[in-house]
Amino acid sequence: MAAPYRFRPMTAADLPEIKRWLALPHVREWWGDPDEQYALVSGDLDEPAMDQFIVEFAGKDVGYIQCYSLTAWNSGFGAHPEGTRGIDLFIGEPDMVGGGHGSALIRAFADARLAEGAPRVVTDPDPANPCAIRAYEKAGFERVRLVETPDGTALLMVRDA
Repeated sequence: MAAPYRFRPMTAADLPEIKRWLALPHVREWWGDPDEQYALVSGDLDEPAMDQFIVEFAGKDVGYIQCYSLTAWNSGFGAHPEGTRGIDLFIGEPDMVGGGHGSALIRAFADARLAEGAPRVVTDPDPANPCAIRAYEKAGFERVRLVETPDGTALLMVRDA
């Protein structure tokens, strides 16, 4: 699906929408406690190693992506090339789930990071989330191995430049 996604930097003005999305069942299922996640996401607005974006589709806010310097976090992901970026995301709007938007926007976002010079983009979906894993695979990511993170076991997935 070729679609016009825009990734605009998130600001404090976006926090009410983030709070609403985090409370929705389809986001909460994989992101966990909405209040805890809201505190983390809002707290990262001032974190220099974290870039946060609102995903727009057809002029409407539809989701959230965070992109971080892998070397800035003790992620438990092992050794990766300098400049590797990690990503986490969710589609907030329920009517955007299940229509191929996940893989398309992941591909567009990863393509942009790689074009900007990142040698690798990594992510770590829950191994029990087949929809997320499939979306990342369709976006060019490969399964590497299970890793232990502060949030529990995750599937490390990688896409190289």
